[in-house]
Amino acid sequence: MFLLWAGLGIIGGITAGLYWISLEFLTHTLAHFEGWLVIPVMAICGLLAGLVIHFIGDPGEMHLMVNNIRFKKGKLDPKNNPSMILSSLLCVSSGGSLGPEAPLVQVTGSTGSWLGRVLRLKGEELRSLSIAGMASGFTALFGAPLGGSLFALEILHHKHAVEYYQAIIPALVASSFSYIIFTLIINMGIGPTWVLPAYEMTDRFDFAYAVLFGLCATAVGWLFIYYIKVLQSILKKITLPIYVKTFAGGVVLGFIAWFIPITRYFGHDQINTLLTGSFTLNMLLVIIAFKIIAIGITVTSGWRGGFIIPLFFVGASLSLIIHYYFPAVNLALTTVSCMAAINACVTRTPMSTTILLSSLTGFTYFIPILFASLTGYFLAPKTPFIKSQLKEIEEE
Repeated sequence: MFLLWAGLGIIGGITAGLYWISLEFLTHTLAHFEGWLVIPVMAICGLLAGLVIHFIGDPGEMHLMVNNIRFKKGKLDPKNNPSMILSSLLCVSSGGSLGPEAPLVQVTGSTGSWLGRVLRLKGEELRSLSIAGMASGFTALFGAPLGGSLFALEILHHKHAVEYYQAIIPALVASSFSYIIFTLIINMGIGPTWVLPAYEMTDRFDFAYAVLFGLCATAVGWLFIYYIKVLQSILKKITLPIYVKTFAGGVVLGFIAWFIPITRYFGHDQINTLLTGSFTLNMLLVIIAFKIIAIGITVTSGWRGGFIIPLFFVGASLSLIIHYYFPAVNLALTTVSCMAAINACVTRTPMSTTILLSSLTGFTYFIPILFASLTGYFLAPKTPFIKSQLKEIEEE
């Protein structure tokens, strides 16, 4: 079984490496189109992504994958992986406000499920292999084997973090091998991704600040969740082909990216730009407002991608706004607190969020991040944003 988990991790690392190389190539190619040209570029990419989904197959979204893991005995169907890969590459590389983490997790998770069925595994062994596949994809992108493993478990339920505890060791093994392979291919994930000011915990009130800033980020998390739900309920009444929706979404996203360029893309590089730049308070308010709007348009118009890194971007924007009013508090503490709380509020993953942020930012003091994560987790809305964390998705 160890060799099976290791092999799955190697496959996940190779898959993630090839996906990232393709994404980087497309992103750099399309990045040459600036100014008003981003509007037709994003509109065309949206149309192409919609046509891919329409003709090749709808790969679904994160809530469908969670549903299949929990209620379909871990069976993830890989037949729509080509559609997910092509559509997500178009959406992410052109500047959509969703990241590659969800598509990658779905592809590697379904690969684990397929491998388990080939070997005639059943029950918890099959589910564990699917979860291990998910963890390998997530780990490759974020460079945190422990955080990626816990995320694959936590994302499955809004309350029970280790409901499928049998999958912990398979996920850890697959994640470790995936991390090694991905870093060999890409040389990414070694060291922090985002640069924060130096921080040293010298004041016991830092815990209180972490909770206070976490409360602010949780409030923004509530706003984000209900904004998405209202937008979804409005657009659900409009019956249009998927390619028309993705085209219209691309037009709107293009206009937003034209006027506020930093809101383009999912935030992997833009977070550093945000943290090292000199933005006025009014500009930061505009950035956070339109980034949330852009994420909502990306999600509801049928564009494919994940919202974890975009949520981190929103948290970083909020931290800079708060820093204007609390300049004496270390910016690194403010930033990790806001990023942790909003992500834990929306995804219900406090443990993995704590570990991931520590790896991504180089912030080595777990406790303030944990306090903020738990604040967002316990004060999140009763109904989870990912609806299949609560119950099975009804067949439509």
